[in-house]
Amino acid sequence: MSDIKIREIDNQTDKMLFIKFPWKIYKGNPNWVPPLIFDVRNNLDPKKNPFFDHAEVKYFLAYKDDRIAGRIAGIINDNHNKFYNDKTGFWGFFECIDDVETAGKLFAAVNAFLKDKGMDLMRGPVNPSTNDEIGLLVNAFDKPPVALMTYNPEYYINLVESNGHVKAKNLFAYLVSKDTIAVNRKAMDKLKRISDMVLKKENIKIRKINMKDFENELLRVMEVYNKAWEDNWGFVPMTDDEFKHIAKMFKAIIDKDLVFFAEAGGKPVGFSLAFPDVNQALIKLNGRLFPFGIFKFLSAKKKINIMRMLTMGVITEYQRKGIDAVFVQNTIDEGLAKGYFGAEISWILEDNIPMVRTAVNLGADKYKTYRIYDKKIV
Repeated sequence: MSDIKIREIDNQTDKMLFIKFPWKIYKGNPNWVPPLIFDVRNNLDPKKNPFFDHAEVKYFLAYKDDRIAGRIAGIINDNHNKFYNDKTGFWGFFECIDDVETAGKLFAAVNAFLKDKGMDLMRGPVNPSTNDEIGLLVNAFDKPPVALMTYNPEYYINLVESNGHVKAKNLFAYLVSKDTIAVNRKAMDKLKRISDMVLKKENIKIRKINMKDFENELLRVMEVYNKAWEDNWGFVPMTDDEFKHIAKMFKAIIDKDLVFFAEAGGKPVGFSLAFPDVNQALIKLNGRLFPFGIFKFLSAKKKINIMRMLTMGVITEYQRKGIDAVFVQNTIDEGLAKGYFGAEISWILEDNIPMVRTAVNLGADKYKTYRIYDKKIV
């Protein structure tokens, strides 16, 4: 029997071991995109990430025969439990060698932490909330992830499911390209007709984001966000500070021509965000932007040919009026004009029928599936 020990992280040295452990798991894997180390450090720092204002996180390392063999985080998100009036805890940042027993010890550590805090269900992976990277990849392991999507080895499915976790929800990623658009020209023409009809009938105006007025534009996004997404499974309202934290990150990577507002009577009623797949550049940096990675990044950034359609939402009063079709149409038109070959539409809940139907009508390929798991706490 191997000697497996779990250690709770309580110092910065161990936290760096936690952060850098994935390099062991993915060594030699050409599809893994190493995260920027300083970004990960900032996101796990309670002084820099406002998520921790309403959350508690415990980090664990697994040692097998005195070598690091895995990591995991146990997460209590008070805002989630207040919004849903439940007692759900989360697990995330999971990485592990191909060993069911080691994985089991990691999950047991999270189970004990969450149980001690009064939780009755554990859900994951979320890193660290549903407003961040979520889901376990369950297919298409031969393709790298687009920006802000997860990636993992195929054997992780067995590690999770063998330890009693069951599917809670699937999330889909669709890929639409110049080729599929050309083949589905009739669908695109129909989408254009719907878009034109919606704008005329509802007296809706569509405009791009004004980067010179970014702070006020952020307020407009905030005005829409919590109203538009509040009925979505897993949704947790973001605080003002969380919005600002995320916006700061996006400001550096967004393309102003791919961000749209829908307005009625001068007030925002919808919002759509797509951005270049910066993972195509980050994959070359091995987690370090400085001192020389910045030059590789700037060079590779010019060659990015895929965008990710991250989010689009419309407030309740204007839902089911086809505004989402307008957003998709405008994003595709702008993307093609700027030379993008295609776009990943992600993630879409498996039971979000309107968005699934939109993707299917475009001829998009459902090429990746991610899974969220639940397990009763014992």
